[in-house]
Amino acid sequence: MQTSLIPPEGTRKQNLLPNTSASVASTGMSRWLTLLLACACGLIVANIYYVQPLISLIAPDIGLSNAAASLIVTLTQSGYCIGLLLLVPLGDLVENRRLISWTMGGVILALLLATVGPSAPWFLTASLLIGVSSVAVQMLVPIATHLAPAATRGRVVGNVMSGLLLGIMLARPVSSLVAGAFGWRTVFGASAALMLLLLLVLRRFLPLRRPSTAQNYSSLIRSLWVLLRDTPILRRRAAYQAAMFAAFSLYWTAVPLLLSGPTFRLTQNGIALFALAGAVGALSAPIAGRLADSGHSRIATSLSLLIVTFAFLLSKLHHSTSLAAVLAAGILLDIGVQCNLVLGQRAIFALGEATRSRLNGLYMAIFFAGGALGSAITSAAYAAGGWDLVSWIGCAFPVLALLLYRSEFAQTQAASND
Repeated sequence: MQTSLIPPEGTRKQNLLPNTSASVASTGMSRWLTLLLACACGLIVANIYYVQPLISLIAPDIGLSNAAASLIVTLTQSGYCIGLLLLVPLGDLVENRRLISWTMGGVILALLLATVGPSAPWFLTASLLIGVSSVAVQMLVPIATHLAPAATRGRVVGNVMSGLLLGIMLARPVSSLVAGAFGWRTVFGASAALMLLLLLVLRRFLPLRRPSTAQNYSSLIRSLWVLLRDTPILRRRAAYQAAMFAAFSLYWTAVPLLLSGPTFRLTQNGIALFALAGAVGALSAPIAGRLADSGHSRIATSLSLLIVTFAFLLSKLHHSTSLAAVLAAGILLDIGVQCNLVLGQRAIFALGEATRSRLNGLYMAIFFAGGALGSAITSAAYAAGGWDLVSWIGCAFPVLALLLYRSEFAQTQAASND
């Protein structure tokens, strides 16, 4: 099943993308377009995370009780999962640039509603819509894989995903600093302006991509279950990354509690700077992509899972004496999680061009659910056993993924002996 890629009008001839996916693959992706997609992914995904450090400021302003304040984060994350399952699959049905434009238009409207929303119902509605429409980021990632030749697809996906993880990591400290200086509503208003500028740039430079499919929307959504049922590599890769993202969310939700506690006594600005330093690990994604392109996905996956396990052991052994050890653990954690994410996407995107958007939506929805689990258990775990218990739980997630990964080898070996 073929798709058509057509360049936007006005691009220079040497940068034109040809009319077929095969010829696009032969010419590859320019560096500036890769950088544009990476920046776009980071800026869009950040909208989901800006709110997390601000709920204590937002709740009293909009008349929301402390007990209900977490609804803001819950609705944003729930909206994202809804969008992954109901909007991202449209990338296999609708012309992609138009789909991304409309979805980003939704982001802008939702952010403006959050900026001016006078009461809790308005702001909670905006939170849900921000989550739903921020899935534009997962419509951009398959575009990168369509444009990249197979030989360098892992590297391109890694570069783009570096932007996405940097957006996740930087959103919290940036929103804290901006809110502290200008108020929390400025965060959403400024992001709306950035999204409008980004929308204009993407409409100018993204190529058209028209999927060729006879399916309608209802059959497209029904096919999600069939893809999940009949694609073992999708189930496995999503399970590995769900465990990794659970560990990631556990760490980054709990570490502010540790840093602000009696051991380190960091201020909000200090915690923000800690998160900025921890974002260095996001730059490892291109390395994972190159390893995947070179045929080393197996060993790279094992190393990723082991790195995350070691990161929590390091933080457990030294969390009471060394801030550097806790920071090193965060950087290692980011490296392991980001590398495994890229390896998983490289594997599922190789399964077929016609289903990439649906595969990506399923993959992201499953591992995002793992992240939600990690966040959900953090408060109870920290209250019950402090950082020691958090560290043991953090170790358990990648260890479970390692055991599942070993069973993949066992099945492969058994099949080869038959």
